[in-house]
Amino acid sequence: MHPARPVPHKAMKIILPDKSSREMRPGTMTVEELLRDLGFDPFDVIVSRNGTLVTEDAIVANDDEIRIIRIAHGG
Repeated sequence: MHPARPVPHKAMKIILPDKSSREMRPGTMTVEELLRDLGFDPFDVIVSRNGTLVTEDAIVANDDEIRIIRIAHGG
């Protein structure tokens, strides 16, 4: 009999505005909490979760792919 192998926990993949990426294992949190943890102002970026735009109050979890896109301001 083989010993049980631990099941690997998935990590949240985050793609930053500069196209770099990082992985985090925060559990679940809101988009706003994630942005603040990463040092982004929610008014300066938009966020997609698994390819769909989401609002600041959307919940993200370890198995999500998050893309943070900087908004260009101007006039």
